[in-house]
Amino acid sequence: MLRHVHPLLGADLLRALMAMGHGDEIVIADANFPAYSQGVPVIDMPGATATDVAEAVLGHLPLDTFADAAAFRMAVVGDHNHVPEICQTFQDQIVRLSGEFIIAPVERFAFYEQAKRAFVIVRTGEQRLYGNLILKKGVLSVSL
Repeated sequence: MLRHVHPLLGADLLRALMAMGHGDEIVIADANFPAYSQGVPVIDMPGATATDVAEAVLGHLPLDTFADAAAFRMAVVGDHNHVPEICQTFQDQIVRLSGEFIIAPVERFAFYEQAKRAFVIVRTGEQRLYGNLILKKGVLSVSL
């Protein structure tokens, strides 16, 4: 164990977060997401919900302030304007931990295409539908 590191951030996920560069993306996916067919590394966290993983990741990952959008959710098929409860929870977490970023809805198949370019996918045990989130890493300014 380490101090000040969220307990869900095990060695593999912490290593991935540290290795990501500005503009790289991480997918936090529900249990239904076709993670392994996307062709990028997958970290399995079947005992965690997507919102728990988002909470852990957002506590340490700066979001990209230079991009038009730094957070993306899968849009509901047939009703792109509907925001599922889990996506509203993601939005609340982002505002609380990262600032006034808005989650952009992305059509289902476009979301899969974006996931294929991600740095890593974290597949959770999330059972709620549309529990999928993509976060774009920003820069962290450090004063020495």
